[in-house]
Amino acid sequence: MRAALLREFGAPLELAEVTIQEPRAGEVLVRVAASGICGSDLKAIDGKSPVVAHLPCLLGHESAGVVERTGPGVTGVRPGDHVIIAMNGPCGHCRNCARTKPHLCVGQTRMSTVMGLTADGTTRLSAGGEVVRPYIGIGSFAEKVVVGEAMCVKVAPDAPLDLLALTACGVVTGVGAVLNTARVEPGTDVLVVGCGGVGLNVVQGAVLAGATTIIAADVVGSKLRLAEEFGATHTLLADDLPKQVGEIVRGGVDYAFDVTGIAAVLTQALAATRSGGTTVMVGSPAAGEDLRIPPGQLFASRRLMGTQGGDAVPARDLPMLVDLYRRGRLNLEGLVSERIPVEAVNEGIAHVRAGAVARSVIVFD
Repeated sequence: MRAALLREFGAPLELAEVTIQEPRAGEVLVRVAASGICGSDLKAIDGKSPVVAHLPCLLGHESAGVVERTGPGVTGVRPGDHVIIAMNGPCGHCRNCARTKPHLCVGQTRMSTVMGLTADGTTRLSAGGEVVRPYIGIGSFAEKVVVGEAMCVKVAPDAPLDLLALTACGVVTGVGAVLNTARVEPGTDVLVVGCGGVGLNVVQGAVLAGATTIIAADVVGSKLRLAEEFGATHTLLADDLPKQVGEIVRGGVDYAFDVTGIAAVLTQALAATRSGGTTVMVGSPAAGEDLRIPPGQLFASRRLMGTQGGDAVPARDLPMLVDLYRRGRLNLEGLVSERIPVEAVNEGIAHVRAGAVARSVIVFD
């Protein structure tokens, strides 16, 4: 099958023929319809992802497709089903799963998947006799993937898979950070720093939550104009955030979301909240980066939180997002800046890196 492999950090992806094995017990073979290019893929290319330690690696994780075959014991989906491929598949029996926090699963299968392996330490991919690891157990920059049954969320066959693919990462992370992590309340004031694909979904989430003032900040003017289309009431060319935000909302915002993954920006976002305000780190920081925060800010009852994939429970949250889209309350089409074939993956990556697009989406025939 056609696939785009990362063979060297900092280098373009290489188009290659990759061999994929049949699904084993509890696994599903999915024919990929579409896969978004995410900032996390760029971090992996740059060698800054904590979960990509071995090459070659097959990147891609924000995806949807059609079930082609199932392995022994699979009962939740069958060939022909349309599915969103979730970023995580909970084991169902570890400490966190037992406490109804499956998004924080620490079961052996989940931990192996994060590193691109199955529980027995193998993968289903190879190229020229060389073992290939799929990024976080998915690897959707390819025509097909083999994933665990728990990662397949069934959707209606008439739903557009090229749009629903985006819910698997960017949408569920952004909206989930608002609804699940921060639990933004109606009538509050929100700051969103970084208005790429995920940040636009934080803006959408704030609209869904009923926030009154939604301030979008970025260093790229075109992203701010797009943020307005998604519901931002004010926009800022990010500079001195506490000062600029204070001119709009006296005393600071109730909630701030940093989607940049840059420690210095997160510090400014926290300083732009009022006493008792909440700041959520949505963007993933580079490995080894330190955060410096004046303790007095936390003493004023401010809260600093992290989120992993919007703290989403895929089986619950992905169908909810699909329903919101179908009822016209969630804008997915506006997130797609371009649709490209896998052969143009490096061009798409360049567009995402330059901030010229919200999402480049790889589509397969």
